[in-house]
Parts: sequence; structure tokens; C-alpha cells
Amino acid sequence: MTDNARSRAWFRIAVVYFAVAVTLGIMMGGSHDHTLTPVHAHLNLLGWVTMTLFALISMAHPAITKGPLATAQFWLHNIGVPVMLGALALRLKGYAEVEPVIGLASVAVGVSVGLFAWLVLTRLRAASR
Repeated sequence: MTDNARSRAWFRIAVVYFAVAVTLGIMMGGSHDHTLTPVHAHLNLLGWVTMTLFALISMAHPAITKGPLATAQFWLHNIGVPVMLGALALRLKGYAEVEPVIGLASVAVGVSVGLFAWLVLTRLRAASR
């Protein structure tokens, strides 16, 4: 397997999300307040799991991490996820005015996932020729 800086960055960030998700889970369990369960789930799925998969796929196929589209994908995901989850936490705690922020950040994450799919589909196909 080939090593590259983008893969290492994905792994590092994924581990941070994992630690934050576990901490939030412990806090919710200890307080018996499970209001932030959707945030906990998204921390695990969009943070820990998705970013780990980005890292593993990027490590196996480093061409996916090259160029401006790969850079845009990386930053859209890494800005969109924390903004979306922070706004979601506020919404779940009663701040309805953050709804548009959740929507915009969700679109950023969706575009990031679409870009990653595009990078995988086009660069794996090109590499197999």
C-alpha cells in the first residue's frame, strides 16, 4: 500500500472524531440526557467511519488525493461536517434559527461525498487502463 499525506490527514481527523463521539456518548450516558444522539451518530458515521474509509481508499489509490478537486473535496468535508454537527447540536437544544446553517453545511458535505465518488470512479477507471 502506498502512503500519502492526504491519507494520513484523513486518519488523524477520523481518530479525533472517534474520540469526540465516544466522549459525547459517555457524557450522554452519565447525564441520562440523550438529546444529542443524532450528533453522536453523525460524529461516528460522517467523522470516524467515512473519514477512515476516505483514508483507506486514498492509501490504496493515491491518485484519488491529487489535484484541485481532491483538495476541494477534503476541505468541503472537513468544514461541512463540524459546522453541520455544531449547528445540529444547537438545533437539538432549541435554537431553531440555525436551520439554514445545517442545510448549507449538509449541502457542503453532500458535494464532498459526490466529489469523492467522482474521484474514485474516474481515477480508478483511468488507472486500470
